[in-house]
Amino acid sequence: MRSALTVALTALLGYALGSFLPFWSLALAGIAVGGVVAPGGWRALGAGALAGALLWGVLAWSADHANGGLLTGRIAALLQVSPLGLMGITILIGSLLALAVTIPLISGFDTGTAAMQFVEKAPWIERFNVMYHLGVDGISMWFVPLTAFITIIVVLAGWEVIEDRPHQYYGAFLILSGLMVGVFSALDGLLFYVFFEATLIPMYIIIGVWGGPRRVYAAFKFFLYTLAGSLLMLIALIFLYYKSGGSFSILDWHKLPLASTAQTLLFCAFFAAFAVKVPMFPVHTWLPDAHVEAPTGGSVVLAAIMLKLGCYGFLRFMLPIVPDASHEYAPIVITLSLIGVIYIGLVALVQQDMKKLVAYSSIAHMGFVTLGFFIFNELGIAGGLVQMIAHGFVSGA
Repeated sequence: MRSALTVALTALLGYALGSFLPFWSLALAGIAVGGVVAPGGWRALGAGALAGALLWGVLAWSADHANGGLLTGRIAALLQVSPLGLMGITILIGSLLALAVTIPLISGFDTGTAAMQFVEKAPWIERFNVMYHLGVDGISMWFVPLTAFITIIVVLAGWEVIEDRPHQYYGAFLILSGLMVGVFSALDGLLFYVFFEATLIPMYIIIGVWGGPRRVYAAFKFFLYTLAGSLLMLIALIFLYYKSGGSFSILDWHKLPLASTAQTLLFCAFFAAFAVKVPMFPVHTWLPDAHVEAPTGGSVVLAAIMLKLGCYGFLRFMLPIVPDASHEYAPIVITLSLIGVIYIGLVALVQQDMKKLVAYSSIAHMGFVTLGFFIFNELGIAGGLVQMIAHGFVSGA
C-alpha cells in the first residue's frame, strides 16, 4: 500500500510544483523520488520503474518553459549551452538513470523458477477486489529494460529536431514509457487494461501534434482501430471476473476451468484486441499511416515496443486462459501469420520510403512471433520471445 501511495503522492506533488519550478530541476528529482526513495527498494517494481518514468513524464509535461525560463537561461549561460541544449542534457541524464533503475531486475532475477518475482501487491479498488498487483517472470522481465533503453533512443532522435514545445514532447514519451512498463508488469486484469488503453493517449498526442502533414488522419486511425478491439477485451475481463468469483488476478484466471463455448467467445474477444495491436493481417493498415506520419521518436516506440504489447497479450492471456480454443483456432492464426510474413514481406521490399519499409517489415517480423506462439512447443515460444526482443533493438536502431 505504501508503494502505491508513494506513486500517487509524488506524482501529485510533482504536478503541483511543475507549474512554478523550472523543468530541469524537477526531472532528476522525479527519478530520485520514484526510483530511490520509494519504500521497498529495488523490489518495488511499481514504485521504482513506474514511478520514475511516469512521475518524470508528468513533470516534463506540466513544467512550462516560460515559468522556468529565467533560471534555466542563467544556468544555460553559466554552462555555455543553449536552454534547449540544457534541457536535452537533463533529459538524457534522466533517461540513463531510468535505465539504471531496471538493471537490478536483470541482476537479481532468479532463472531457476517460473514464479513471479519483484512482486508488488496492494489494494486499489477494494469494493471490486481490484489490486495494484505487479511482477515479472521470464516472459515479461526483459521488456522492462528494453522500454527504458528505447526511451534513450527517443531522446537522442529528437535532440536537434523537436523545437516546438519540446518539454511536452518528451513528457508524452516518458508518460508512455511508464505506461508500457505497467502493461508488461501488471498481474491484475483491470490494472492491465488501464495501462493497455492509457498507452493510446500519449501516442495519439505525439502523432497528432508533432507528426507529418497527414498526422490528424493517422492519429485518428491509430486510435480508433486499437480502441475498437480493446472494448471486446474489456467485456472478456468482466466475464472472467464474475466467472472466477470476483477476482481480477490474471494468475487466478490461468487456473480457471472454462467450457468450450466460453473459451471460443473469450478467444474472439482477446484476438480482436491483440491482433490489432500486433498488428496482424488484415487489421494492419493503421500501422503504415501512423508510422509514416509520426515523428522519428514515435516511429521508434511504435516499432520497438508498442507492437510487442499485442504479442505479449497472446502469451499472458490467450494461450493460458483459453488453451483449448487456442489449439482449435490455431490454423487460422497460423494462416494469417504466414500471410503477414510472405505477403507483407513482399510489400516491404518495394517500399521507397524508409518509414514505410520499417512499418511493413515490422508487421512481417511480428508474423514470425505469432507463428511461433501458435505452433505450441517450447522452441516456438522461446523463438518468438527472442524475435520480439531482437526486433525491439533492431527497429529502434
